Amino acid sequence: MLKKTTRLTLVDQVILQIEALIESGKWPVGKKIPAEPELVAELNVSRNTLREGIKALCHAGVLYTKQGDGTYVCSSSTLGVAIQRRVQRSSLLDTLEVRHALELEAARLSAERRTEADIARFKYCQERCNYYAEADDIEQFVVFDIQLHQAIVESSGNRMLFDLYAHITEALQESNTAFLTKSFANHLPRDNHQDLIEAIIAQNPEEAGKAVQLLIDGLKSSVDELWPQHEAERS
Repeated sequence: MLKKTTRLTLVDQVILQIEALIESGKWPVGKKIPAEPELVAELNVSRNTLREGIKALCHAGVLYTKQGDGTYVCSSSTLGVAIQRRVQRSSLLDTLEVRHALELEAARLSAERRTEADIARFKYCQERCNYYAEADDIEQFVVFDIQLHQAIVESSGNRMLFDLYAHITEALQESNTAFLTKSFANHLPRDNHQDLIEAIIAQNPEEAGKAVQLLIDGLKSSVDELWPQHEAERS
């Protein structure tokens, strides 16, 4: 049975337009959005309609308003907010298992679809990881470690997969830094992605999947050995 189509209200249309501006990167996270008069003119809506749309996005966690200053972007999408909240309520082991599922499929697809430009990005990120590992700079190591995995996921060619992974890693960046600080107190790992990168370059999906399995298994072992049980099992 066919369902009746529903027409979007003006408030819904405003919300969609603002979300599109944010997701396109025109309004990046941390940016102050234009003043109300400018938005009213640009979106061709009333002040009340605009205010309702902004209020809804503030409630969703995408925007926030500073009294006497203006409204700022605090998340790239409502999906990102929802995933971040879910990650905060999940155990580290649960999150690693989700990462495993996403990275496993991404690595296999990347091995089939990667380009020469993708390979150059992988190698650059790996070189940066090694450089900061040598310097014992955990924060920068985490930045490029995440960029490397995101580059692999993006090279899969699956936009939905990339969006999901990007939001998860955004939510995990702080905990990744704390985890690596505790796991590798003496030295950061070097060339720990070498097998994965080589398998993708060789266009071998099976070996790429095995490399991801080894990486995640290593992280899980570190959680079991070094992370107190009550920290790993948040509800």
